[in-house]
Amino acid sequence: MPTVRSNGVDLYYEEAGSGTPIVFSHEFAGSFESWNLQMSFFSRRYRAIAYNHRGYPPSTVPDDPAAYSEENLVADLLGLLDELGIEKAFICGLSMGGATALKFAMAHPDRCLGSIVSAAGAGTTNREVFEREMEATARAFETSGAPAVGEFYTRGSSRVQLMRKDPRGWQVFQDLFVAHSGQGSANTIRGVQLKRRTIYEVGDDLTKVGVPVLIMIGDEDEAVLDAAIFMKRHLPNAGLWVFPKSGHAINLEEPALYNQAVLDFMTAVEQGVWRKRTETAN
Repeated sequence: MPTVRSNGVDLYYEEAGSGTPIVFSHEFAGSFESWNLQMSFFSRRYRAIAYNHRGYPPSTVPDDPAAYSEENLVADLLGLLDELGIEKAFICGLSMGGATALKFAMAHPDRCLGSIVSAAGAGTTNREVFEREMEATARAFETSGAPAVGEFYTRGSSRVQLMRKDPRGWQVFQDLFVAHSGQGSANTIRGVQLKRRTIYEVGDDLTKVGVPVLIMIGDEDEAVLDAAIFMKRHLPNAGLWVFPKSGHAINLEEPALYNQAVLDFMTAVEQGVWRKRTETAN
C-alpha cells in the first residue's frame, strides 16, 4: 500500500504515467477514487497522482480533533510533493480539495505550475445556514455513521444532477461515501470546513497570486457561484469555466468536458500563452 509520511500523518496515494506532475485533491464527500476518470485520462501524458486527505482511510485518521485544519491539508500536500520528489506540479482540486489547491497556490506559489480550483467556496455566502447544516452533519456522522449520512448527503440539491445524468456513476460515488470514517468526517467538518477562511476573507491575498488558476463550477451549484465570481475578479491570472446544467461533482458529471478544459489550461500554461488579465486589450 503506497503511503508517504507527511506532516505527522501517513497519506495514501496512487500514481500512474510519467512527465509533468498533476496532483488531484479530493472533495469532502470523495476520496482518491473520485479522480479515477481523470487519472486514466491524464496518466496517458502526465504523471498523475491522487491521494487521500488525513481523516480518509487508508490515510491516517487522527483521533485528536485539533489535527484537522485547512492549514494542515496544505502542509500535508506540501509534504506529499516533497516525499515524491516533485519540485513543481499542477494541483487540481474539487470543493474542499479545490480550496486546498487555492490555498496551496497562495502559500507555496513556487511549487505550483498551475492551480485548478473546482467547485470551491461553500460557506462563503449564507454562512449561518452553512454552519448549522455542517454541524448537524458532523453530529450525524458521530451518532449514526457514514452510511446513514449518505442517505441524505449524496442526494443533496447539488448532487442530484449526477444521479440524473449518470445513475451508475452516482451509485459508485454513494458506495464510496458510505465507506468513509465517521469520526474522520466529523473532525474534517469541524476543523476544516467550519474553520477555514472563506473566499471573501482572503480577497486581498488573492490579488497577489500570480499562479495561473482555472476556476471551474457547475451553474446549479448555488453554494459556490458567488465565490467563483469573486475569485475571478480578484485573481489576476485566472479564467472561469462554467458547466451548464451541472451541480457540484463536475469531474464526475461531465468527465470529458472537465478533462478537456483542464488539459487545455495545462497546455496553455506550458506553452506560455495563459496570460494575466490586462485592463485593455492590446
